[in-house]
Amino acid sequence: MRRPSQPLRWLIAALIVLIAAALAYLLIGAADAALGLWGRLAPLPAWVRGAFLVALAALGVGAGFAVWRVLRPGPPRAARAEPIVRERVEARIAALPEDHAAALADELAESDRRQASGQLHVAVFGDISTGKSALIGALAPQAAPAVDVIGGTTHAVELVRATLPGGLELVLADVPGSNEVAGETWAAMAHAEAARSHALVYVADGDLTRSQDADLRRIGAFGKPLLLALNKSDRYSDAERATLVRTLASRYRGTITTVVPVQAGGTERLVRESDGAAIERPRPPQVGDLLATLRAVARKGPEAFEAARGQAVLASVDERLGTLEDSLRSERADQVVRTYTRRAVVGALAAIAPGSDLVIQGALATAMLRRLAELYGLRVRDLDLDRLVEEASGVVRTSASITLAIVGNGLKAFPGLGTLGGGLVHAVAYGLIFDSLGRAVARTLAGTAALDRAATLEAFAEELRRPNHERLSALVAMAREALTERDDAGRTP
Repeated sequence: MRRPSQPLRWLIAALIVLIAAALAYLLIGAADAALGLWGRLAPLPAWVRGAFLVALAALGVGAGFAVWRVLRPGPPRAARAEPIVRERVEARIAALPEDHAAALADELAESDRRQASGQLHVAVFGDISTGKSALIGALAPQAAPAVDVIGGTTHAVELVRATLPGGLELVLADVPGSNEVAGETWAAMAHAEAARSHALVYVADGDLTRSQDADLRRIGAFGKPLLLALNKSDRYSDAERATLVRTLASRYRGTITTVVPVQAGGTERLVRESDGAAIERPRPPQVGDLLATLRAVARKGPEAFEAARGQAVLASVDERLGTLEDSLRSERADQVVRTYTRRAVVGALAAIAPGSDLVIQGALATAMLRRLAELYGLRVRDLDLDRLVEEASGVVRTSASITLAIVGNGLKAFPGLGTLGGGLVHAVAYGLIFDSLGRAVARTLAGTAALDRAATLEAFAEELRRPNHERLSALVAMAREALTERDDAGRTP
């Protein structure tokens, strides 16, 4: 490092002397003030001096704590989720293909129908073995037949009208138990009905299993009145039942509204004393506490829960919509990759010296990456795309021999292709390069919503090294089709 000039060094030295003199002056002044203060405190009683020193120390500690609180890095703020607005959801649904949009549009229409009906909807969940259906029968023994069925299978959500003692009306939704249909299907039905309903009842007959815990927390995330009905509670002594209720209420505090012990009825087995024969007789249901809790909810009216219900429906539709959009986007990305891969294969078959060069065709690769970025709503500069293609070409150069070996070994699984010469190997290798690059870019964009070059190149190298038989088969078929079209065009007079 070059030393400063002589005049500048004199100036720096003078500044050092001035700063040292100023610090010394401040130190002497502070010492003089402290000694003067102590001289004035010395004649005072010891307790006065002590109180003053304690107050001075407390002031110093308080000031230090305040400075620490101001300067310390705070916890990272969670990103605020944008509120789900119906107009935006409807616009996204309208942009979907008609066959995909119908179910989501129907969900919004069902939500509107329920709001207009003015009826309170209560969904009842639980495993089939917990007595859920029996509990519905006990709550509404004179209920009207099913007024609607939501779903397309025999395991559907059935809605029945019920009148509670006192004349309050509601609609009970009988949701299939988690072991009645496949897990994913039940979860989708349960989640959708939990969103549609104003209040929820989850039926269990003891401490919850892991799957029941997940079900309860999932539907409880909507923040609606959620009653945990502890069925078959007569199996427990009073002390055991009280302990279980306290345990469940504590564990699910913030998720459920309350725990209500019930007995849904059913039958009980007795032994007749006269002849020792076993008999069964109906067991009277004990649902008074649950009815009282439901009446308290019903008295508030559906309008008290309509805002939460409507927002829950929007959140459910938004979640399903996002999953569907991701799936459709992935399908379109695969289509883009297949289109450009085929173009690369055709270009490779037209090469003058097949197998001599495996560097990516820059313009074609850049166009593919631009299409993928547009598909994922990402604006990328041409410079960044060109740089990524250049770096990907470097990966291809360093692994060219491995790529050719992988393709050559893969072609051995297709009898008779070896006679077609190196042109086919070259074309399939080009196809593998484009297919791998397109897959890597699509995977990165789907996972990070950004064109992360390092992650993309790592994924690209991985795709190149490990092509499965299905991918190679598709590339071979693509190359053979292009080769046939080329030969047919060459024979055409």
